[in-house]
Amino acid sequence: MTSLKSKTTQTMKPATAAKKLGIYLNAAPAEFQEGVVSREELNTLQADPPAWLQELRRNGPHPRPVVAAKLGVSVSGLARGGVTEALTTEQIEALKTENPAWLERERTIQADVRKEAVRIKEKNEQQAAATPPAKTR
Repeated sequence: MTSLKSKTTQTMKPATAAKKLGIYLNAAPAEFQEGVVSREELNTLQADPPAWLQELRRNGPHPRPVVAAKLGVSVSGLARGGVTEALTTEQIEALKTENPAWLERERTIQADVRKEAVRIKEKNEQQAAATPPAKTR
């Protein structure tokens, strides 16, 4: 006897979908915020974004991880700089132009963190290359 398994559609909360799309949920249309998003719908939004999604990606407001990436700092660095809300592209550009002391400091910290990550990766690769392979029986 064979049982027929119905294929269930994988869905996610709007917050999860917004995170995957790199948008600020509160700026999305109400129908997006209030419903659930299927994996198929998410793939469609990524492949062929509607006008509202293109506009959000272009002008924001952007969620903090996107703001941090655009400014070249960490999300923690944003918080230390007093930026706790979503920013528009215009606000991000104004911050870049203004280049306050906290932003310059956080960019330096981020650059140091990246250099250290590269150093550790190279060190681990060298150690792996120098270690003889384990003998198998």
